[in-house]
Amino acid sequence: MRTLLLAALGAALALPAGRQTPGKPAVNLTQTSVVDADGKRIDVYTLTNAAGMEVRAMTYGAIILSWKVPDRAGRLADIVLGFDDPARYLKGDSPYFGAIVGRYGNRIGAARFTLDGKTYPLAANDGVNHLHGGTRGFDKVMWNGEIVKDSRGPSVAFTRTSPDGEEGYPGALTMRVTYTLTARNELIVDYQATTDKPTVLNLTQHSYFNLAGEGDILDHELRLNADRYTPVDKTLIPTGELATVDGTPFDFRKPTRIGARIGSEHPQMQFGRGYDHNWVLARSGGGLSLAAELYDPRSGRTLTVSTTEPGLQFYSGNFLDGTLTGKGGQVYKHRSGLCLETQRFPDSPNKPNFPTTVLRPGETYRTQTIFAAGRR
Repeated sequence: MRTLLLAALGAALALPAGRQTPGKPAVNLTQTSVVDADGKRIDVYTLTNAAGMEVRAMTYGAIILSWKVPDRAGRLADIVLGFDDPARYLKGDSPYFGAIVGRYGNRIGAARFTLDGKTYPLAANDGVNHLHGGTRGFDKVMWNGEIVKDSRGPSVAFTRTSPDGEEGYPGALTMRVTYTLTARNELIVDYQATTDKPTVLNLTQHSYFNLAGEGDILDHELRLNADRYTPVDKTLIPTGELATVDGTPFDFRKPTRIGARIGSEHPQMQFGRGYDHNWVLARSGGGLSLAAELYDPRSGRTLTVSTTEPGLQFYSGNFLDGTLTGKGGQVYKHRSGLCLETQRFPDSPNKPNFPTTVLRPGETYRTQTIFAAGRR
C-alpha cells in the first residue's frame, strides 16, 4: 500500500503524461552506437515518452548522458551535466557525471575496511581516503547493455561482473542496473547484485542536476525528508554521530534556497566547502520513501526523489571550478550542478552503528530509486 501511495504522489508531482496515439507505445526506446578514437564501441540508448521527456544512457559507466525535461512553458532543456560526445567521457577527467559509482559510492576512511577479521586495503584516491570505488571504479568501465521489456515500459539494463579483487574488493560481483522511463515521467533506477564471497557494496547514481539547464543551482529550492545528518571530520569521513539538523545549515525539512546558507561559517560547511554530507532519511518501514524535492523557480521544473535506501548524499558541486567545458560549450563553474545520491552511509564498513553494507553469498542486493520530473 505504501508503494502505491508513493507512486500516486510521484504521478501527482510529475508532468502531464500526454495523450497516447492509438497503437503507439507510451515510451519508446532506441539504440545507436558510436566508436571512439581507439576503436571502442559504445552503445547509446534513448528513451522517450509521450510528454516529450527524453533520457539517454550509454554502456560506458552506465552513464546517463542527458535528460531533457519541459519547463512550465513546455520548452525542453537538459537537466543533467555532462558532455555532448559520449566518447569524451573516456578521457577520464569527468567528476562522475551521470555514472553508476561503486563498488562503494562515497568515501571509506583511511582507504581500508575489515570484514570477517580480514583487512582489505583500497586505493587512496581522495587524500588518505577511498572514494567512489577507487582509481578505476564502475564509472570508468564498460558495461553490457540490453533492451528489456517491463510492465512499466521498455527499459535498458546494464550488466557487469566485477572480478574478485578488483580495486581491492573481495568477491566476484555480478550486477544489474536498470533504467526505466515511464509514461508518468519517472526515471526508475533498479539495482541488483550477487557475490561469491563476502564483500561490501554501496551503488549509487551520480548525476549532477541543474533544473534550469544552465547557470548555477544556488536559487534552486530543496527539501530533504530528514531530521538528522552524519557530521564529518576535516577529510569528509563521518564521525559516527547522527546529529540533529535543528538550528544548523543542514535543516532542509522545509523548502529552502540552496544558496541561503551555503556560505555559513558552521565548521561542517567549512569542511565540505559547502554541502557534501549524508542525510539520514526519515523512514517508517521498508519500501520506497520520499527522500527529496527540488524546485527551480525560474523554469518551474521540479524533481522528486524516492528511494528504498536509508541515506542521501547532497553534494552542491563544490569542486566544479570552470576547468571543464560541457554540453553546448557550457563552462561548468562553481556549483553549476548538484547531486542527490541515494545510498547507505559513507564509511559504513568502518562504522558498526551505521546500516550494514555487507553482502554475502546467497544474498541478493536490491535497491530502487525513482526520480520523478515535473513542473509548476
